[in-house]
Amino acid sequence: MTAQRGLRLLPWAGPDGKPCYLSTDDPEGYMSRLADHIESVQLGMARELLEEARQVPDGTPMNVHKLSLLAGQLAGALRDVIRVATSRGERLATPGHPEDE
Repeated sequence: MTAQRGLRLLPWAGPDGKPCYLSTDDPEGYMSRLADHIESVQLGMARELLEEARQVPDGTPMNVHKLSLLAGQLAGALRDVIRVATSRGERLATPGHPEDE
């Protein structure tokens, strides 16, 4: 994901998995609030999947299908969490700061 100056990386992908960006000066606008809500849902789902993964007993044989499903869900949640972190990190950047040049 590449930072786009002045744009907010949204918590969903567009066609072909390409990142979607929002250009707005209103952090309380409809699309900003929708993105905030979806980020919150994604982070909550990641927490729930992490808890489910922690409950997998060490050394206990497990259904391969269930384990594969859990791994796929964890990978998707990690992708979402990275997108949220990237988006929030880009919005924390201070304009004019040497690291932003």
